[in-house]
Amino acid sequence: MSGIFYGIGVGPGDPELLTIKAYRRMKQCTTLVFPSETRENCYAYQIVKQICPEIEEKELLFFDFPMKKEKDELAQIHDAVYKEIQKRLDAGEDVAFLTIGDPFVYSTYIYIQKRAVADRRKVETISGVPSFCAACARLGIALGEGSEQIHVIPGSYEIEESLKLPGTKVYMKAGKKLEELKRLLQENERKSAEIYAVSNCGMPEEKIFYGLDEIKSEEGYLTLIIVKDKN
Repeated sequence: MSGIFYGIGVGPGDPELLTIKAYRRMKQCTTLVFPSETRENCYAYQIVKQICPEIEEKELLFFDFPMKKEKDELAQIHDAVYKEIQKRLDAGEDVAFLTIGDPFVYSTYIYIQKRAVADRRKVETISGVPSFCAACARLGIALGEGSEQIHVIPGSYEIEESLKLPGTKVYMKAGKKLEELKRLLQENERKSAEIYAVSNCGMPEEKIFYGLDEIKSEEGYLTLIIVKDKN
């Protein structure tokens, strides 16, 4: 009998935000897959090992998912990763793919999940706390209220047009485009907006910024920017 393939969201950084269901599923799986070349650089592994040290007794697979936009090259990488997972599912092992935040929010898990579904495997996805929800909790602000729209934008793509959107705009993983985003916000004179940022939300190195002037352009990959229209 084929094993079950799980996608597990481990939350944004605070290990206590890992759900009970995620913890239980991890414990039952034989193999855990992480989207990073090494455990030292893997956010999901660093989060989980704090709350579930038993993972060291399991088979841990680390795969590099490069940030590329060439679809054919990416497809080959994703195919190779799924083949390794497929072998273990064929052997009747349950396999979990662990990812920060939620598995269905800009996650590399999505590409592997699609292959497992096409392969007619039994797949179960366990939600995780998204970084933008955790960030708003840390900031003490509402993500959306009343009739406000909420727009979630990947920070690695074009962002200029998104500034025209009404309501709340969330720029995820904006680290590489912080300088450009700051410049665009300044050029647009966002006097009618409240601007916040959280870097490494829930992690020991977490930083919180209130206002555009506080945000440092050198902040890392896991920096989230929130732009809220003033009511």
